[in-house]
Amino acid sequence: MNKRIAIASALATAVALPSLVLAQGGPAPTPSFKAEKCYGLAKAGKNDCAATGNNSCAGTSKVNADPKAWMYMPEGYCERLVGGSKVPKA
Repeated sequence: MNKRIAIASALATAVALPSLVLAQGGPAPTPSFKAEKCYGLAKAGKNDCAATGNNSCAGTSKVNADPKAWMYMPEGYCERLVGGSKVPKA
């Protein structure tokens, strides 16, 4: 029985570790197109980074449309979208 638990634990660690490392890796790289940071639009887990709050960086947002989480948008599009802002919201 203990051998099964050890194998299951090792397998779970091997599967989970890469996603944990990527999620804590920092902000997303700057895109090649002219971009701006747009706050308040990212879906949960799809942000490029955050100003402050309950998430740190790329892919760590826990809620949709977190007002402090940002994602890169083509320049000029952020404020055209409902909920989009160039500055973090309180």
